[in-house]
Amino acid sequence: MIKIGIDVVLIQRIEKMINKFGVEKLKFLNNDEKYTQNPESIAGIYASKEAFSKALGTGIGNELSFCDISVVKDSKNKPYIKINSPSLLKIVQECDVSITHDGGFAIAAVILKIKKI
Repeated sequence: MIKIGIDVVLIQRIEKMINKFGVEKLKFLNNDEKYTQNPESIAGIYASKEAFSKALGTGIGNELSFCDISVVKDSKNKPYIKINSPSLLKIVQECDVSITHDGGFAIAAVILKIKKI
């Protein structure tokens, strides 16, 4: 089964969070996502996690936390979602993410292929 999720984040909102708390204190970032201090990239990470949760159909909450997935980059600088949760690994067969920034917004789209249970 194929599922799609999309999310948009105002970059200025993330900039305010960074200025108030600093990147190290942002609870939605995992250690392997703190490779950037760039508000646009951090907004893209946030949007990607929200889009993933929408594609999964759970939202961020009891069934899926921000720590369950990470948005990292491959050797060609392409973002991908790393699943950190063993229970998610049992149900997500494939995952792809696309992130863009324009007009003060970060937008992410996630496509999941869910295993038949």
